[in-house]
Amino acid sequence: MEKVKFNSPVSQEIKEFFCLEQTKINNQNYLLVTEEEDGDSEAYILKETSSEDEETVYEMVEEEAEFEAIAKVFTELMDDVDFEY
Repeated sequence: MEKVKFNSPVSQEIKEFFCLEQTKINNQNYLLVTEEEDGDSEAYILKETSSEDEETVYEMVEEEAEFEAIAKVFTELMDDVDFEY
């Protein structure tokens, strides 16, 4: 499984996540990431927010309706994933 590094603009620290799945909905890219490669752990849905001419930027999906809709898609793509907002 691929491990991806993210720079936090708030704390200036580098976070590493394993990318479990990705999808594109309405021309918007989303990633399902987790801190642990195996077993149960926290999972996060990230949304690409960068424009075409800048470095790729992802942010956590925080809006509840958007989160629920994207979580439903990831649930259909993966067999053993449960989400809580």
